[in-house]
Amino acid sequence: MSIETSNTGPSALLNFRAENVRSFRDEFELSLVSTPMAEAPYVRDIPWREAGAPERVLPAAGVFGANASGKSNVLEAMDDMRQYVLRSFRSGEPGGRIPRWPFRLDEQSVDRPSGYEVDFVLSGVRHEYGFTLEDERVVEEWAYRRPKGRAAMMFHRKGDTVDFGAIDKARSRAARDLLRSNALYLSTAAAAGHPQLTPLRQWFAGNMRYAQAATRPLRQVLTAKMLDDDRHRGAVLSLLWAADLGIADAKKHLPDPAMRDGLQRAARVLIGAEEEPADEESIELDELAIVHLTHSGSDGEVEFEAGEESLGTLVWFGLVGPVLQSLEAGSVLLADELDASLHPDLVQRLVRLFQDPQTNPNLAQLVFNSHDPALMGDGTAERLLGRDQIWFSEKLNDGSTRLYPLAELGPRKNEAVAKRYEEGRYGARPIIMDGGFVDAAEQVAVTTS
Repeated sequence: MSIETSNTGPSALLNFRAENVRSFRDEFELSLVSTPMAEAPYVRDIPWREAGAPERVLPAAGVFGANASGKSNVLEAMDDMRQYVLRSFRSGEPGGRIPRWPFRLDEQSVDRPSGYEVDFVLSGVRHEYGFTLEDERVVEEWAYRRPKGRAAMMFHRKGDTVDFGAIDKARSRAARDLLRSNALYLSTAAAAGHPQLTPLRQWFAGNMRYAQAATRPLRQVLTAKMLDDDRHRGAVLSLLWAADLGIADAKKHLPDPAMRDGLQRAARVLIGAEEEPADEESIELDELAIVHLTHSGSDGEVEFEAGEESLGTLVWFGLVGPVLQSLEAGSVLLADELDASLHPDLVQRLVRLFQDPQTNPNLAQLVFNSHDPALMGDGTAERLLGRDQIWFSEKLNDGSTRLYPLAELGPRKNEAVAKRYEEGRYGARPIIMDGGFVDAAEQVAVTTS
């Protein structure tokens, strides 16, 4: 399997922050900037300003915790921000409500604004972008860049007032004339072709792509399309062969017209564009195809429908395309429940694809959640994840989620992190009520006696 090197200049996700979003009442931060605890082979140096020391960036981060602790909501919040940037100008209506998901377990949070902020390196320059919004308006929005280390304003918005920094003033004012109170200025300016702001929107279009169960059929089509492409076919087949699934090929079959219409509506809802989608997210007929996998037998190749495959086979096939796409583009992939229906050895090899500079020369980044403690390491061999690549989500008594890094707890260099996690030393473990299992079994026994 070979990965092409990107020529678009260094880019990387550094930090993501959000507040009053889904199960997070208070602000949380996920960082991919390395710490002194980092495993040296995994750290990547990336230039982010003129004549300055490079930023030290990590290629992966894993979030661990109990069921319903908020692990998925970390990724959901990152995807929410991406969808706002890509959709708010095209999909919104004047005076319409903004879809948002504040923390709902206390009345005060429901009425408070939700906030999102991201720091990333784009073409060798650090950028900081964020916004806060309510149900019907964007409260504040800002974008800064640091070409020489200090923050230089690109724009700063409060309500409907937008101040501009050293960017194209004519295009900036033209975009401001199109601005709605319920649309992001970045989304509006990019739609108007703003030369300095369009690349920021394009970063969101190519990054923080979310692989979750609901998107699996579309991701399977992506993998199948890459098999049709001579440039990618070898890499796709290598990953299918490596997983020992017996897959020799994949074929796309177009559904009948009635099913196609239903799939198209579902796909538009899935990507957050119930109206006509943006150009780079357009839903082609080919993308609504149903994938059949071909297996090799003693008498030749046999085609199987998806319903005849194991769930693990479908999960892996749906991951191969996005993983290779991320490795080639040097982009960020969000993977929900990475270990679901996959053998632990396969999950570990997938994580190593991102950790290893040889297989990940373009600094693609993987942010995932998992229940598998083995991914944390036992302290006796080379760690799959460095101590500053492990994060925990924990549900608090008020129902909110707290996200915190293992590094905050000061683990030793040779600490058996998986063992200590299973012992409950770091928190983020479920509290199992054995009495509930006993009571349920006793009640069943009574009703059947």
